[in-house]
Amino acid sequence: MSDDHTHVQEFFTARAAAWDTRFPDDGPVFAAAVVELGLRAGDRVLDAGCGTGRALPPLRAAVGPSGVVLGADLTPAMLQAATRAGRDRDGQLLLADVSALPLRTESLDAVFAAGLIAHLPAPAENLRELARVVRPGGILALFHSIGRAALAARQGRQLTPDDLRAEANLGPLLAGSGWRMTSYADEDDRFLALAERDG
Repeated sequence: MSDDHTHVQEFFTARAAAWDTRFPDDGPVFAAAVVELGLRAGDRVLDAGCGTGRALPPLRAAVGPSGVVLGADLTPAMLQAATRAGRDRDGQLLLADVSALPLRTESLDAVFAAGLIAHLPAPAENLRELARVVRPGGILALFHSIGRAALAARQGRQLTPDDLRAEANLGPLLAGSGWRMTSYADEDDRFLALAERDG
């Protein structure tokens, strides 16, 4: 978890150009996670912390030409990489911080957030901001293309009881931030927690 946006930007700026080549096989897992959002044609969805925009094509496919797809990221280099990859054709890219989104209250049907939660400086407040922009009954997907144990092994660290993505921690965190967790999967090849916006 980061307490400084500058460090987050520095971390991702240094990795933006090669990000997609580091994780070339993630596309199908992203697409499968998007399916679980249950989006319909015409829906409005935000990819929060969109990075290089890998979720934007499946999000666009899910909402169709009448839907709205937004990709917000704090790091200009990541948005530039998304544009170079042509993913700006699938959604509007916004240089924005999830702690203060430039979006109207209850203007979205869903939020997709891949790998975001570990980088939130104030998770409860940031999740409340995501809840603010989603209509009651709307959906939040917290996703990672590998599970917690596999990610910890990749990063050379141990899982600890205070891991925000642990089910025992994430459920209450979401509940205190305007969301109700509806499903939780932590498998070797994916992490996906779905939550519904309180009414």
